[in-house]
Amino acid sequence: MRIARRALLAASVATPAVAQAPRPIRLIVPFAPGGGSDTLARLLASALGTALGTSVVVENRAGAGSQIGAEAVMRSPPDGTTLLLGDTPLVTIPALQAAAGRPVPFEAAVDFTPIAALAAAPALIVVAQASPYRDTRDLLAAARAQPGAINFASGGVATSTHLMIELLQLRSGVRVTHVPYRGTGAAIQDLLSGQVQAMIQAMATAAPLITGGQMRVVGVAAERRMADLPDAPTLREQGIDLVSAFWWGALGPPGMPGPLVEALSTALQAAMASEAVASRLPALGLERLALGPAAFREMLAAETARWRDVVQTAGIKPE
Repeated sequence: MRIARRALLAASVATPAVAQAPRPIRLIVPFAPGGGSDTLARLLASALGTALGTSVVVENRAGAGSQIGAEAVMRSPPDGTTLLLGDTPLVTIPALQAAAGRPVPFEAAVDFTPIAALAAAPALIVVAQASPYRDTRDLLAAARAQPGAINFASGGVATSTHLMIELLQLRSGVRVTHVPYRGTGAAIQDLLSGQVQAMIQAMATAAPLITGGQMRVVGVAAERRMADLPDAPTLREQGIDLVSAFWWGALGPPGMPGPLVEALSTALQAAMASEAVASRLPALGLERLALGPAAFREMLAAETARWRDVVQTAGIKPE
């Protein structure tokens, strides 16, 4: 943690309020308590506070698919005391709002200060353990042979899992039937009972059902196989050029001074690398990203463009 403290001191001229008289930092989670973002934020907060020599308070600001919390951070002073733990919806909101005929509230790479990309969870294609489909090729072959026979559940229209289903269809050239639910819990129950044939999930949600023998992974949207799922093939291994993940990163309001951004990025990466955090990531199905401000900005721009294309091509309209 000494590295993070030295970096923060280096920013003292530009940011005396933070470096010389540390104030509590609010880490805004744009979702209700208890979800994956909230879990990661609370795990990170203690280690980040240690790295910076101040307290980090997690504040849940849920609503509008994370837009309310994100906009609260966007309007905050750029002094480093209010940060956002953003995730995938941050780059899908612009396209979805435009598709609904509403004003675009922000562009993540432009209207925030990217600080550090922290973690990612590869998207998993899952089926019930009793399913006859052993891999994604089998699943899509059935969809091709019998249009309408393969139903993919999601947590709702225009959610991240819905968009990933649409991306899968675009990359594979195979149509499946999207079945939206009001939340992931009901969708999982219908998957396990055989009412729907497949879902796209993150490891954090699927892990208990995978280890409990109720759910099986038939495809991983990653560059390589996951260490915890050595028998689950990647989609590229199955002839589908698709790499996609749920991700999390820290952002601040626009206009933050460069030295402060670098200091916070260093502290965040030190916190993620600490034993207290790093040892917990595998159980959450997360892998460290460790991208600094410039690389994170590029990632946000690329992800925004990618999901804009998916929304427009698939004709997705938010409810």
